Amino acid sequence: MVCALGASVCFGTATVLQAMAARAAGGGGSGAAGAAALLLRALRQWRYLAGLGLDGVGFVLQIAALRSLPIYAVGAALAASLAVTAVVASRLLHVRLSRVEWSAVAVVCAGLAMLGLASGTEGDRTGSLALKYAMLGTSVAVLVLGLVGGRLPDRGRALALGLGAGFGFGVVEVSVRLIADLDPGTLLANPATYALLIGGGAAFLLLTTALERGSVTTATAGLVIGETIGPALVGVVWLGDRTREGLTWLAVLGFAVAVAGALALARFGEAPETEKETSVSVPS
Repeated sequence: MVCALGASVCFGTATVLQAMAARAAGGGGSGAAGAAALLLRALRQWRYLAGLGLDGVGFVLQIAALRSLPIYAVGAALAASLAVTAVVASRLLHVRLSRVEWSAVAVVCAGLAMLGLASGTEGDRTGSLALKYAMLGTSVAVLVLGLVGGRLPDRGRALALGLGAGFGFGVVEVSVRLIADLDPGTLLANPATYALLIGGGAAFLLLTTALERGSVTTATAGLVIGETIGPALVGVVWLGDRTREGLTWLAVLGFAVAVAGALALARFGEAPETEKETSVSVPS
């Protein structure tokens, strides 16, 4: 659980550092050329590079966590990165959190504590060939959604893209468990390898499009739902993830509480653009 929480801290802190760097880089104009110019300027900022480094460390910790914990516990911990972003933003970006949002941070922590107490070890099943191809098929579907996502109607676009991104990151979580042998020849022959690469790339594409063209809160809520519930079910049903004896109820409660708290903090899926904001209540 330490690795999962470490990954959450890395991802949550990286979001704020990258936002600070982008803000310091200034506006980049409109269109793809403006975005590219902004990125180049941001890459000269130590905060942006530090954020990328934290993302890398977080990904390594995520893989380590998935090798030793049930997927449902890791997924909930990663969703909790929103709580980390909220707390760090309140300190470094001078963002004022409402009482409801501070309560949501506490709720996330309580949910993760329950999961830590109730979680067993990872399942003992390696996953069937059919499941590996199912993950590959899902990753391709997410990629197709990413390619056409910008053409979706305004209503529901952010939610659909956010959900798709969540499914893509969920494919990554499951695929890590389906890759048992790191021998190059075995990796190339394993459908889960390609599912991981395609799913991760497609998820990033969808999330970027969703945050650029839609509501951050809506997109992030879809992301949290997509990357937690689906993978958790796959882990329990097909990979044998279990809880400690007699504590299934606590694991279910902790998972639900942690995800609910993360959803209440969905507006922190992208750090605020202004350094000083008034208290904002969580949308209902």
